[in-house]
Amino acid sequence: MRLSLLQKYLWSAVGIAALAFFAATFFGDHQPSTEAQTETPFRADFELTDHLGMLRQDEDFAGKWLLVFFGFTNCPDVCPTTLSEVATVMDGLGEDATNVQPLFISVDPEQDTPTVLADFVPLFDAGIIGLTGTPEQIEKTAATFFVYYEKLNEAAAQKGYTMSHTSQLFLFDPEAEFVKVFSFGTPAEEILADLKKRLLG
Repeated sequence: MRLSLLQKYLWSAVGIAALAFFAATFFGDHQPSTEAQTETPFRADFELTDHLGMLRQDEDFAGKWLLVFFGFTNCPDVCPTTLSEVATVMDGLGEDATNVQPLFISVDPEQDTPTVLADFVPLFDAGIIGLTGTPEQIEKTAATFFVYYEKLNEAAAQKGYTMSHTSQLFLFDPEAEFVKVFSFGTPAEEILADLKKRLLG
């Protein structure tokens, strides 16, 4: 059956809308798909070098809740803002903070060596462990966490480039199973209340 010009136009519009929805879903806020996680369990899985030069794996943090954030040390706003919120959360947990480990995974291994991270993460005074690795290790880790990142040339940036990346804060349970993400801008009080409830439960 032949399609009229109007029908062809309408079907093209539907196709464009569908592509736009797909792009917004998977490249907009870069949040992992809940349905995909239900079908395939999503775990914190990595082998990277920490800011003290030690090789660290997810197994090293067994039994602890993990707050995981991906970013880079030259990030002008999102990263320091989120890590400051994490510091507020850790402070608010009091003695329960020993049950939670915040991790900062760099998406800029070219710049963020262990030495650079060693100068950066202590600024937030929250027991944050900085992690980095080879470009291949970071790529593999990002894929495991369903995290997006991309190097973008920017003349005004300190190194002549910046990094576009997922901005959510990930929460994993003591078995390293994904629990939820907190979108950028979630108040520390909200994250703290959520964590306290889970620690008590």
